[in-house]
Amino acid sequence: MELSPARQQAQQLLLGTDNGARPRHVAIILDGNGRWATSRGLSRSEGHRAGGETLTRLLDFFIELRVPSVSLYVFSTENWRRPKTEVKAIWRLMNEFFESRLQLCMDLKIRVMASGDLSRLPTENRRRVERVLEMTRRHKRLTVNFCVNYGSQAEILHAASSVLQLRLQALEQGQHKKAFAPISARELERHLYTYPLPPVDLLVRPGGEWRISNFLLWQSAYAEIYVTDTLWPDFTEQHLVQALLWYQSRKRRFGGL
Repeated sequence: MELSPARQQAQQLLLGTDNGARPRHVAIILDGNGRWATSRGLSRSEGHRAGGETLTRLLDFFIELRVPSVSLYVFSTENWRRPKTEVKAIWRLMNEFFESRLQLCMDLKIRVMASGDLSRLPTENRRRVERVLEMTRRHKRLTVNFCVNYGSQAEILHAASSVLQLRLQALEQGQHKKAFAPISARELERHLYTYPLPPVDLLVRPGGEWRISNFLLWQSAYAEIYVTDTLWPDFTEQHLVQALLWYQSRKRRFGGL
């Protein structure tokens, strides 16, 4: 079968590159679903449905590109402010997505993670997410991390509170040295929702907005940020290849020379 131009370019992109030229962790802000739908006279929920279809098309392509980890900004802690009808539609579509794509994740050996405060999710959504997490937890070809009811500032506060709670327990047990030891970055990272995923190498923002919107602030400290005007439902394999080619053109210094 003849390969699409994007897949041909992907194969060329991988030739002669070492692991250092390929991102270990790509994060994507799934932006533009509502604008995509409005421009076509559709409901915003239809835009979210189209965004889910875009993700489905790209799942096996991430595997082909040998990107081991992908984080997706699905629903933020601020998204609760949207109209109730839209929020309900998002939860309904999320249930449909996890139900219909579970077999695909099983077939492709994709591990599904979820980052965020899942306790606020509707009961049926939380149960479905937890089921998918359990059924895919041993898979290793690709980790897809769905950031649901996620906000990075809340995540960092949650991690800091978790560390503090452990320190208080140490103090109660008379372990004064442990209780008053300086908090290390590694210790805090172990309590982030995304643990044990590596730092974000490439953050992709479709939709043309030049901000990261409270998404993976700690993890993206040295991420390369790629912005495109293309709305998420229109995002294709070719757009993903372009983002990776741009990433490979960057000289990452991490504060050095």
